[in-house]
Amino acid sequence: MPRALRPVLLLLALAIPAIALRLTGTHPAAPLAIVLFGVAVVAASFVLAWAAEAAEVDISGGLAIALLAVIAVLPEYAVDLYFAHTAGSQPEYVQFAAANMTGSNRLLLGLGWSSVVLISLYVASRRSGRSVKELVLESGYRRELGFLAIASVVAFVIPVTGQIHLLLGIALLAFFGYYLWRAAASDHDKEPDLIGPAARIGALSTAQRRFAVISMFMVSAAVIVASAEPFADSLVEGGHALGIDQFLLVQWLAPLASEAPEFIVALLFAWRGKGAAALALLISAKVNQWTLLIGSLPIAYGIGGGSAALHLDGRQVEEFMLTATQTLLGIAVLLSLRFPRWAAWTLLGLFAAQFAVPGQTGRYILCGIYAVLAAVAFVHHRREILPTLAEPFRRNKQKSGQSVQVEERADELVGV
Repeated sequence: MPRALRPVLLLLALAIPAIALRLTGTHPAAPLAIVLFGVAVVAASFVLAWAAEAAEVDISGGLAIALLAVIAVLPEYAVDLYFAHTAGSQPEYVQFAAANMTGSNRLLLGLGWSSVVLISLYVASRRSGRSVKELVLESGYRRELGFLAIASVVAFVIPVTGQIHLLLGIALLAFFGYYLWRAAASDHDKEPDLIGPAARIGALSTAQRRFAVISMFMVSAAVIVASAEPFADSLVEGGHALGIDQFLLVQWLAPLASEAPEFIVALLFAWRGKGAAALALLISAKVNQWTLLIGSLPIAYGIGGGSAALHLDGRQVEEFMLTATQTLLGIAVLLSLRFPRWAAWTLLGLFAAQFAVPGQTGRYILCGIYAVLAAVAFVHHRREILPTLAEPFRRNKQKSGQSVQVEERADELVGV
């Protein structure tokens, strides 16, 4: 067991300085604090991700999806919920809650989805010796897409009203609960496909594996919870000290730290030729963000002393609008369960373009571009809209004798 846990112990050792600072109440300069507590969050996030993957060996398929969906988002949510909770007594923190949420959402789709698709197509082209232009998903992924589509449409209420109301939060949390229930009720018989440290931990004896996984969960969660507050505060203070826009620092640096393990796991799956599985992982994460994360913000805000609605200013409204229109384009592209190379490059290019047009006018121009492209894609795939929206409410289908063959084809990349 010590050999299997060597990477885990190494990463947890990187978090020791941050924990020591937290326990002693020491407050280093903001730039140093960003590094120390950021490293602790990243290290603990990797340990948490490995534990979640290894746990699939002992947890039945549907239940594993339901539990791991919650576990995987802990690093990101710990930071964002701290911002929302603090905003209840310090209104200036509202912008940071919105920044972290919108940044993580756009990073996941604009950089995550597109990178996974492009890497998958490159690997498939190299293996087949011909140009592969599309990543193809099996029909079972339509339900995830349907959940994301419904949550994304509902989320437009936020920029339209300029607030995240408590009632909307409760509705989104209820929808997330329904999503988990459907996931737990699904028929998932496939053996977990583990890689790296998770695979070595999963290969341990039952007693050793369960002890290791539970210990990893507890220690990594403790590190994340202990580091979230000082990491979040250091980002705000560091922006002021370094002369960097605090909103932008929180919007991009915090999500990069908290989502690094999820990104790397998805990229590794894509590199191994399992592009469909990699993209499915990121689609599920996107569903979690649009339901659990957004739904939790007004609750944390209210607990922190705020009102029944978390009110947004003009900048935050435009950020939510940009995030929502980007998501619409991603959904519209995937309605046919095919992700073309041109769409991946388009999403990646538009994601990069936002850094060149930081002003309000530029943001709304990008919103318009996303909306127009999404409208064209929706018209082109119009026959798939209603089946996708209805899929989350359909009864689970029993696997047929051909299910294994279908699942083996799920990761195929088809060129046109």
